[in-house]
Amino acid sequence: MRFAAYEDRRRHRVAVVEDDGTLYPLPGITSLTDLLAEAGGLPGLLAAGRAALDVPPGPHVSRVRLLPPLRPTSVRDFVTFEEHVEGVRRSVDGAAGVPEQWYAAPAFYFTNPHAIHGHLDAVPMPPGSAELDYELEVGAVIGREGRDLTPEQARDHVVGYTVFNDWSARDLQGAEMTVGLGPCKGKDTATTLGPYLVTADELEPYRDTDGFLRLALTAEVNGEKVGEDLLSNMSWTFEEMAAYASRGTRVVPGDVLGSGTCGNGGCLAELWGRHGEQTPPPLKPGDTVTLTVEGVGALTNTVVPGTEPVCLPSARRRGRERP
Repeated sequence: MRFAAYEDRRRHRVAVVEDDGTLYPLPGITSLTDLLAEAGGLPGLLAAGRAALDVPPGPHVSRVRLLPPLRPTSVRDFVTFEEHVEGVRRSVDGAAGVPEQWYAAPAFYFTNPHAIHGHLDAVPMPPGSAELDYELEVGAVIGREGRDLTPEQARDHVVGYTVFNDWSARDLQGAEMTVGLGPCKGKDTATTLGPYLVTADELEPYRDTDGFLRLALTAEVNGEKVGEDLLSNMSWTFEEMAAYASRGTRVVPGDVLGSGTCGNGGCLAELWGRHGEQTPPPLKPGDTVTLTVEGVGALTNTVVPGTEPVCLPSARRRGRERP
């Protein structure tokens, strides 16, 4: 089952999307995040969706503005593709290979849940950046609260999937990460989710014998294919990622877990690292990026000019007086 959030005549609605694009609105539901909390997991979400199919249909998806399918409670973005780590590390840090620590656990960082964009939304250039990049990922959505989960338990907590574009200002990212912390303003301007939330049961036919989802991934810039990979090239399953995310804390309905960027052109920076130059060039206003995930959908956004950064002083070199 596919769920969409949309705006029609200035009203926000949540609907089931039929194969022909017809929307079946869920009565009284304006937030899929809230519905996930109420549903208590995949069975409850599917029951709510089936009930919507018993009421008169709404508009066709082509006649409304799609919103991000949900407003995440948090966004953890993992890095689970070895090929991506190799290429981007060479591009951003000038280093070869993969750090040994990467193999120990599925690392992630928290990104901005307040900068979520939807399908066909304009994405602004980050202030002060001239090196914008897309990142082709899949987001797993948590539907039940859990803590210290095993991977087997975590499967019941992943309610569905969506296409995930982790927009990245590579020049800002490269400078700020020399401080020894994770990315901040290099990843802060936009994350795109959509076009739909596809429930987990829909993708079970794609699961291989090792538990990975064998989905074809494609990235296009201005209609030209620049990257393609398989989601099954991840080094950890989503269930393992959810278990790690819940270690010593909790995951809650509406949390999004990004797969990390795929290899083989899943982002421009990986290609820059392999080519030794910025080919293809960084994104600029007017460029359109389409990310397609088999069984989930295609997510398209166009880059537009951003705002100028508000100038701040450099750090003041203070004395070290003590009381």
